[in-house]
Amino acid sequence: MIPVFLLVIPLVSGLGAFFFKDGKTVRAWALFSSLITLTGSILGLTIFKDASYQEFHASWISSINTSFSVKLDGMGQILCLLTAVSFPLVFLSTWNSVYKKPNNFFGLMLLMQVGLIGVFLAMDALLFYFFWELALIPAYFLCSQWGGERRIAVTFKFFIYTFTGSILMLVAIIYIYLQTPDHSFDITAFYNSATNSRAESWLFWMMFVAFAVKMPIWPLHTWQPDTYEQSPTAVTMILSGVMVKMGVLGMIRWLIPVLHISFYQWGDTVTTLAVTGMLYASLIAIQQDDLKRLVAYSSIAHVGLMCASLFAETHSGMQGVMIQMFNHGINIIGLWIVIELIERQFGTRKISQLGGLAQRSPAMAILLVVVALANIGLPLTNGFIGEFLMFNGIFASTVTKYYVVFTVLAGITIILAAVYTLNMIRKVFYGETNTLTAPGYSLRFNETAALTIIVVIVFVIGVYPKLFLDISKETSEFILQKADVRTIFNK
Repeated sequence: MIPVFLLVIPLVSGLGAFFFKDGKTVRAWALFSSLITLTGSILGLTIFKDASYQEFHASWISSINTSFSVKLDGMGQILCLLTAVSFPLVFLSTWNSVYKKPNNFFGLMLLMQVGLIGVFLAMDALLFYFFWELALIPAYFLCSQWGGERRIAVTFKFFIYTFTGSILMLVAIIYIYLQTPDHSFDITAFYNSATNSRAESWLFWMMFVAFAVKMPIWPLHTWQPDTYEQSPTAVTMILSGVMVKMGVLGMIRWLIPVLHISFYQWGDTVTTLAVTGMLYASLIAIQQDDLKRLVAYSSIAHVGLMCASLFAETHSGMQGVMIQMFNHGINIIGLWIVIELIERQFGTRKISQLGGLAQRSPAMAILLVVVALANIGLPLTNGFIGEFLMFNGIFASTVTKYYVVFTVLAGITIILAAVYTLNMIRKVFYGETNTLTAPGYSLRFNETAALTIIVVIVFVIGVYPKLFLDISKETSEFILQKADVRTIFNK
């Protein structure tokens, strides 16, 4: 029943938020709701670990053999925990931000949380698509109503990209449904579907495009930097920290095990796209003067590494992706928090206009440096273990003869990440202050608390990653077993 609890709490509180009239009250309501959801997620990982508490199944639309089937498997537990941790951090760190019609803003934020958790829990293809779209709708209104000056054009582009991908995915889902033995949308039926080899290839690309747009993977990434730049920072935190993981999960749960032959055949092509995107995004990030766009391009590089690791088809790479989904979400939210504080205090995100903040705001500088170094995989931080496992997975791959090339090219992005991250730290926090930054900024209690929590998570996972590796082990082994088609081609 834990999965139902995780869906009902943000759904009820999100709908209830629309009826509040006072901004402070609805803000507190949203934070309280997110903490209850976090409590439920933690209970699902600790006290209520029995299978009876981890899944729920009920008839939904019996005429087409679809059900309301949700389950907390290892990957679902990690991503639901990420979602449950992210929303309180976002609400806490942006406590002092002012929004027009705050009841609508926080109501839509909580409804987006329902969609995200639903995607991570769904074990029925049609239910998965339902939650996929449910997460997109609030995001569209949040970006278009509370975004920057170019929000309408940017949000329209974001909607067209993601909606086109969704339509392609829906067509593929319906086709696979018709090929299942009992015409069922259940995930097990999809795993046992028998699509012919010619159809599977185009089904693979339809599903891949839908997931690649959401992640995003080059060259389907062009909506992302503009959307992150124009969206309110609270929404950007969720888009980059949590929503991109919808695409990664989609590949792991719905692409790899279902269309495993095409997954194997097109692995080198997709990995080439992912590695190209990593290099491209890293080089573009070096040139950025806007903090939001710099972090946006760095995110493309990090997600590209996850994609390349998946197609390596190794246990190390798969577990690295699962733990890195959580780590990337936490780290990038920490970066967005500092960017929000800087923009709110100094009225700019331009790196060239800042400088010397460490002299006036040492606490902010220390916390940002820790998160930034975790983001580039410094040892003893959470980012290191995820990146190490993924690079090890790519290098150990036996499904491609180009594993050395892919590893070396992907490894170059580590150097590039250090270049743009350390350059950003140097220009923003060190050197001399100017007339804009001379007053400095003293962190409020809520901002310090949010960043401190993130730093603690960074070191806890960096020092003791076994907590997450144990959770993801069973799911990783199951997916790789389903994906292994080498025996078919070796016959």
